[in-house]
Amino acid sequence: MQTMKIDRFESKIVVLPIENIDTDQIIPARYLKITSMEGLGQGLFQDWRYHKTDGSPVPDFPLNKPEAKGAEVLVTGDNFGCGSSREHAPWALTQYGFKAVISTSFADIFNGNSLKNGLLPIVVPPEVHKELLASDGGRVKVDLAAQILTLPNGKEVKFPIDPFAKHCLLEGVDELGYMLKQEAAIAAYEANRMGSVNTLQ
Repeated sequence: MQTMKIDRFESKIVVLPIENIDTDQIIPARYLKITSMEGLGQGLFQDWRYHKTDGSPVPDFPLNKPEAKGAEVLVTGDNFGCGSSREHAPWALTQYGFKAVISTSFADIFNGNSLKNGLLPIVVPPEVHKELLASDGGRVKVDLAAQILTLPNGKEVKFPIDPFAKHCLLEGVDELGYMLKQEAAIAAYEANRMGSVNTLQ
C-alpha cells in the first residue's frame, strides 16, 4: 500500500519538551474504534490541546500557538511513544501534518509502527536534542537518503535508520506495497522454478 513518501524536505519545528509521552496521550483510547486514519489529526494530543469543559483550544499548548502552524517536524522529550502498541498514534501524527519526530529515544513498537506508516522517527544525541529544544520555530532540513538532519544553525547530524524501512519511506510504500512491487520478479522466479521441476521429472 502507498504511504507518504519522504526524501528531502525543510520545515520549521515545534517543540513539545515532555518526556515519556505515551500513545494514549498522543491519541486517546476513545479514537481506537476508528479503522481509518482519515481525520485522526484532529484527535492528536486531544486532551492536551483542548479544554475538557468546552472543547476550546488551550492557548499555550505548543501546537496551538500561531507560530506552530505548518510545522512538519515535532521535537519531543525522551522515550516518545511509550505505552500501548496502537498504530493510531503515528496515524494521528501524519494526519496532522508531521513528517518526522525528533527525540533522543522512541519506544520500540512506536518506532516500528511509525516507519511502517510514513512517519520518520529521528534519534539524535542528547547535546543535539538540547539545541533543538531551545530552537522552537527554527527550521531544519531532513535528507533521508543521506540520513542527515541539518539544524537551524547549519550543523549537520547523521541519524540512524533501518535500511529496509528507509527504502520503503523513500519509495512511499509499506511492507505490502513493497511485496506487490516485486510481483513480476516473484512470478518469473516461480515460472523458472516450475520449469526446473518439470525438467527433472
